[in-house]
Amino acid sequence: MAALKKQEQEDREFLFTRDDFVRIKSLIYRHAGISLSDAKTDMVYSRIGRRLRALDMQSFKLYLDKLEQHQNSDEWQAFTNALTTNLTSFFREEHHFPILAEHLTKLASLNKHSKPIRIWCSAASTGEEPYSIAITACEAFNSLKPPVEIIATDIDTNVLATASAGVYPIDRIKKMDESRLRKFFEKGTAKHDGLVRVKKSVRDLIHFHQLNLLDQQWPFRDGYDVIFCRNVMIYFDKPTQSKIIEKFITLMNEDSLLLAGHSENFLYVSNQLQLLGKTVYKLKTNGAARSSLLMNRK
Repeated sequence: MAALKKQEQEDREFLFTRDDFVRIKSLIYRHAGISLSDAKTDMVYSRIGRRLRALDMQSFKLYLDKLEQHQNSDEWQAFTNALTTNLTSFFREEHHFPILAEHLTKLASLNKHSKPIRIWCSAASTGEEPYSIAITACEAFNSLKPPVEIIATDIDTNVLATASAGVYPIDRIKKMDESRLRKFFEKGTAKHDGLVRVKKSVRDLIHFHQLNLLDQQWPFRDGYDVIFCRNVMIYFDKPTQSKIIEKFITLMNEDSLLLAGHSENFLYVSNQLQLLGKTVYKLKTNGAARSSLLMNRK
């Protein structure tokens, strides 16, 4: 394929051809399921260009050749991290959190759980979403030790490190209610002035793990009562979406909730889900039908 426009090349530090872009699209799709449109050309050049500088490499072709030659190298994670978009905030899409609180108290009142109520945040990013989940659970049960277990995963190891630390610029929480701030955050002082940290009691509710949703096997044994998968599916094509949703369904209990982002519609990729409203889904099948569904997949 031809190179990009001559003027574009002259303005760039590295030669970046259409072939390079197509290779990157193919590699990230196979590795992480991310479907890049041609509109992402400049973003790809900028982000992978940083990897070339970090490795003191002179061309995209050389970088991609080495990447493909060393399938098990750590650079694959750096490559994936570079192309992962992480846009998040505390209590983003706020309407979901009262629904979560109501669902948690309902499960507790039904006394169905001798074990903790299990919640999975499948795109943890820098941690704002799982911490919002944990704070909601604390408020729902009026306790810093609510009966929940929260698993938070992401493909990007860099953002998981930030999430695990739980430290943020203070302006990230400026819209939060003052009483919530005092209860769940600590303000930094001296060299940490301008920062806040999520209190340890809240951090302890969450277990952060790296996970690629395209992995053949997910390291989960039991079902989840709530699964957050918000603003993730927009990066996948429909066949990939369908595979992931089907795997979510196998991990949902009969009364579980699956929460999507505001621009996502899971009904187009699975006929096993029922929309409750406000991008909240439950299983359409009854227990017997679901058992048959799962048996057919084994």
